[in-house]
Amino acid sequence: MAFAASVARVAPAHAQGAPKAGRPLILVVGDSLSAEYGLKRGSGWVALLEARLAQKKIAATVVNASISGDTTSGGRTRLPALLKQHRPDIVVLELGGNDALRGLPLAMTRDNLDAMAKAAKASAAKVVVAGMQLPPNYGRQYGEQFAALFAAVAKSEGAALVPFLLKGVADGPQADTLFQPDRIHPTAAAHPTILDNVWPVLEPLLKR
Repeated sequence: MAFAASVARVAPAHAQGAPKAGRPLILVVGDSLSAEYGLKRGSGWVALLEARLAQKKIAATVVNASISGDTTSGGRTRLPALLKQHRPDIVVLELGGNDALRGLPLAMTRDNLDAMAKAAKASAAKVVVAGMQLPPNYGRQYGEQFAALFAAVAKSEGAALVPFLLKGVADGPQADTLFQPDRIHPTAAAHPTILDNVWPVLEPLLKR
């Protein structure tokens, strides 16, 4: 199974066109899984989300503020300025994998995610927490505790939860073919599945 690498590579915050009045804005704050690491621009799940919104004639703007290698601490530091700049209606928090890769304390990861969810809610945004899991070699207990913290944050903060962002990718029968040669980052072929994991959680928030 894979999660975001610690290689620093920036995907600048961007949106397709200027936001229109009354048009909801979705802010994605993530790491390399959302920053199109190793992919052709426009082939990652966030870009595919923009295309799906257009296909379904849902008037919404997407801002991708994901940075490869980012941790929850980095996201927590960046989020206040992003909230002030974009005033999002929905914030997707896709962070945490790099915390585990670096062996950071799980309590710190949860505290950072809690703080980000609280900050987003205080700005009147709905929150989506993207859950992550670890490979078995990290140990069963640590892996279970890591996976559980995302659900715990979502429950405590009343956020929507994507249980496992890489479901059907990292744990599927074709997993070997769905990752780049580094065995860490999904290929472009995997990103429609990632979007399909996010969409059922995100779509209802756009209709409220």
